[in-house]
Amino acid sequence: MEICVTATSDSLETPVDQRFGRCKYFIFVDPSTMNYRAVPNTAIDASGGAGIKAATLVLKHAPAAIITGLIGGNALKVLEAAHAKVYTCKGMSVREAIGTYCAGKLESIDAPNNEG
Repeated sequence: MEICVTATSDSLETPVDQRFGRCKYFIFVDPSTMNYRAVPNTAIDASGGAGIKAATLVLKHAPAAIITGLIGGNALKVLEAAHAKVYTCKGMSVREAIGTYCAGKLESIDAPNNEG
């Protein structure tokens, strides 16, 4: 089981990036071992639809959960359609975010229910 965390660089000590679609890296962490791999966000420079492109990239890795700061409604809908759980945090390193997630203390983000 891996957890995906948006990150400003490629280490566990880096801050959680508050931008989902335009984060620099997605860090996929196995919380039981803290082994991780950093994947550059190829959607960062997209002229439009960065959130949806980033969500598609993340889903290819099938994480059990995603931790970020802020996420747009379209990206969130893509993730939730795939039954991905999304959580928010602020002012933490990737390592701290994983620990807080494992302790059950992160707030989940729900997709907006605006159909019109």
